[in-house]
Parts: sequence; structure tokens; C-alpha cells
Amino acid sequence: MLTVDDELLSRRAFPYIPFVKPRTKFIIGGVLVIGTAGYLAASAIRDTGVYYLTPGELSAKTKSDPTFYETGVKVGARVVNGSIVREPGGRQVAFKMTDGAQTYNVVYRGITPDTFTDGVDVVVEGRLGRDNTFRATTLLAKCASRYENAPEKYKQTPGYKQAEQRA
Repeated sequence: MLTVDDELLSRRAFPYIPFVKPRTKFIIGGVLVIGTAGYLAASAIRDTGVYYLTPGELSAKTKSDPTFYETGVKVGARVVNGSIVREPGGRQVAFKMTDGAQTYNVVYRGITPDTFTDGVDVVVEGRLGRDNTFRATTLLAKCASRYENAPEKYKQTPGYKQAEQRA
């Protein structure tokens, strides 16, 4: 417990610091914690929220800034029909991707997704070389057809009817 002498001594040492109520301290602390958490969340989203380019956008970037070659980037495009070439052993695949305006050769080493076929939309992550070959380190295949309504010929099957009744 503070005596009168201790209180006077502390006021002389810190004359500009007024007495702060515990509620005010709690509010200030809460604002600091929430502000710090908000800043960290926003910076994490900015760092990890990567927009992918189309081949046309990638071409425009490399033309305007030649240092953009060999820079890590994500590209979203469609696989050109008939362009998939698998190496013996299946660990490497080469194909062409396009957005209709620009086409790039892509080389990917790794296991391809089950949905990776001709004409499928893909998102590749990697680097574009100066020879205009995209060397992918990640390959993701989109498959919207799995989530479309069943074709008319399947609507009469018993499994489809049971699932429709449950929904």
C-alpha cells in the first residue's frame, strides 16, 4: 500500500503521467492486441493471396519488363487438345496451354492430377524461361464437370433417383 510520501515521490518522478483507470488500461491493451492481429492477418493475406495470370497477361508482362522471365508466377489456362506428351515412366509431362490469344509450352515433373486431360483448365505455378517454355513446379487441374447436373441418360438410374429423393 502506498503511503502519502510514496505517492508524492512518484508524482514528482513522473509528473506528466496521470492516474489511469484499470478499465482504460484494458481498453488500450485490447485495441493494441486487436490492431496487431489485424495487421498480421492483412499482411499474411497480401503475401499468400496470389492472383494467377493468363498466358496473354504473362506475355504482356514479359514484353514490358524483360526481367519478369525466371520469376515465380501462377498461370491459369486451358490445355491444348492433343498436346500432352508423357515421358516413359510417367514422372514428366509436356503440354501446351493457351488462353486463345497466347500459347506456351509447359514442362512439369511430378505426379499429374487424375483430372489432367486434353482441354481441361489448369493452374500451373513455376517460371517462364527465356525460351518461352514454362517450367512448372505445381500443376492443378480444374474439373467443373464433376459438379454439373447429371446428363439426361443417367437420370433414370436407381442411384440417381435415390440421391435425388434424399436431397
